[in-house]
Amino acid sequence: MWLRSLTGAVGAGLVALASLSAPAMAADDPDRIFDKSTVWRPLTPNDKLVVYGIDDPIVGGVACHYTQPEKGGIKGTLGLAEDVSDISLACRQVGPVQFKDKFKQGEVVFSERRSLIFKSMQIVRGCDAKRNTLIYMVYSDKVIQGSPKNSTSTVPLMPWGTEPPPKCADFLK
Repeated sequence: MWLRSLTGAVGAGLVALASLSAPAMAADDPDRIFDKSTVWRPLTPNDKLVVYGIDDPIVGGVACHYTQPEKGGIKGTLGLAEDVSDISLACRQVGPVQFKDKFKQGEVVFSERRSLIFKSMQIVRGCDAKRNTLIYMVYSDKVIQGSPKNSTSTVPLMPWGTEPPPKCADFLK
């Protein structure tokens, strides 16, 4: 039990140190919704799939949920494990859509590190003007070589109550 407390304290310190050097995120920190263990480990935290929720910082009324694997074990506890690039994404209209600012195609909505130095995960946004649909894509990138693993979700802009939907093309830079 003391080993778990010690590794947890050391891991928290390393994570805090790593977050100081991390670039600012486009969105607020994600909300951790729940997790499900996938690999049991006897003395250290299990590997798990974790579901997070974020709100688009520029487009009010749109929320995204993504699921990503998190490594347990000693490396995971210390923040030294490189997490795999398997991330799924679902975005939906959850209220009246309100654009707070103009945006560029492929603009970063949310970003976080997936390893100590070499890998990060990005959620980016685009607009399909012809179909009046927002498109969100999640992918991971590496400094040396990128990752072809990605997931895409679309949010067709629909009326909410009596308000007509805005046109996403009107808010492109």
